[in-house]
Amino acid sequence: MADPTAVRNTVIEANGLRFTADVAGPDEGPAVLLLHGFPQTRHTWRAELTALAAAGHRACAPDQRGYSAGARPDGIDNYRVELLVADALGIADSLGADRFHIVGHDWGGALAWFIAAHLPERIISLTVISRPHPAAFMAAMRDDPDQPHRSRHHPAFQRPEATDALLVDNAGALRRAMARNAVPEADIDAYLDTLSDREALEAAVNWYRAMGQSSIQSSDTPAITVPTMFVWRNEDVTVGRMAAENTADYVTGPYRFAEIPGVNHFVTDEAPGAFTELLLDHLAEHG
Repeated sequence: MADPTAVRNTVIEANGLRFTADVAGPDEGPAVLLLHGFPQTRHTWRAELTALAAAGHRACAPDQRGYSAGARPDGIDNYRVELLVADALGIADSLGADRFHIVGHDWGGALAWFIAAHLPERIISLTVISRPHPAAFMAAMRDDPDQPHRSRHHPAFQRPEATDALLVDNAGALRRAMARNAVPEADIDAYLDTLSDREALEAAVNWYRAMGQSSIQSSDTPAITVPTMFVWRNEDVTVGRMAAENTADYVTGPYRFAEIPGVNHFVTDEAPGAFTELLLDHLAEHG
């Protein structure tokens, strides 16, 4: 008999695209969709997939639009937020999940907020790492003197030459950024197996470039009504305390703010297991 906790690699078709994904757990288990951020891939959820499967969940971690070789259309316009959201929903549909738990980190966290805000009927619970509620984030960009500096890569990625600059010297800029955030070398190599490809990295950077062209905007994001956990690391160089703590103002459903001390942005790499237990507890409470 096959091990139900074993991680299986598969291809999921959605919206005319083919997404590489890792899945684990019984087909009849409650679905959990895990969305990675930048500059990462589905590899970031390797520990969570096994733990979720062992707890009886059906977990799916896709490489998202641009990161999957079969889901890499050309042009900035193809990376608008509404298309990224549609991809996540299409993947959930392919799992037969009318309702599902959604988990996101960084850019994946932004998508998770958007989906839970605009389509709460699809979401059982929401868990986000390192990305505040979009409206809280925009308020911090205005009111917290440090947040624009923390987010300085956002405008920098608008430059046409940004992709090539990141790839110089064997993707040295990406390697150094992840290493400064305590990502182990083996995991950096795993992420760059995908993102050292110029087409993949250009697509990933296009997520930032397309934000202003999207019909879904951060400042217009409604309050969240579903059970929510926001996880913030107090040494996160990209998100300050104002944005993190003020996220509570934009959640009207059951809410937990979990602060992990002494950890930076990439918690699943820097402190394996620290997030996993929080996630399992949250899903058990709101299953």
